Amino acid sequence: MQHRTVAELMTRDVVRARRDLPFKEIVELLAKNHVTAVPVVDELDRPMGMVSEADLLRKSSDRADASGLTPVPHLEAWERAKAEGARAEELMSAPAVCARPDWTVVEAARLMEVQGVKRLPVVDETDRLLGIVSRRDLLRVFLRRDEAIREEIERDVLRRTMGLDPATVTVDVREGEVVLGGSVEFKSLIPVVERLCRSVDGVVSVTERLAYRTDDGIRNAATGM
Repeated sequence: MQHRTVAELMTRDVVRARRDLPFKEIVELLAKNHVTAVPVVDELDRPMGMVSEADLLRKSSDRADASGLTPVPHLEAWERAKAEGARAEELMSAPAVCARPDWTVVEAARLMEVQGVKRLPVVDETDRLLGIVSRRDLLRVFLRRDEAIREEIERDVLRRTMGLDPATVTVDVREGEVVLGGSVEFKSLIPVVERLCRSVDGVVSVTERLAYRTDDGIRNAATGM
């Protein structure tokens, strides 16, 4: 099996902000390009951080309401410092959380989840910006055709990895939902096949209806193996 890589899914024409880009020009950059965040880069085009609409809105939240009707929210010291910033490097969230182009969808998604970010700048071995990958980009794997998913399961999971004859195991895929039928020799193979199918890009769910000819769990228990 071969997971799709970040390089296959990322946007290569990246809108970026210079570290000294003024506040108003950042707002214009986001609006003009219909994006909600951009990487901030140094003179060597290396990502320093990300500046987003949320970062810019701190400027507004730090100001008192002239009517006096809306209470001013309390800002932490670091939030106030950013709210008072005037350039990209002062406003951005740093450091930049980056990905490599050869990472799989799984690796990129895990990093996004752990770091709580919505997008990752993609950098080369010298840390220069190559592209950017977002949650939406990663979700594109679920647009794979059902036929492509079925073929990969039969070829890579059943035949190459498990050494099974695809004729003995049926694979039905509809809207990314996989249903496995047929039979295998040993009961212990069933959870392995199911787990491998779940790891195929584009699979939404797996339902197994597999029969088995030998309950090797009983045999192992009896022999102490």
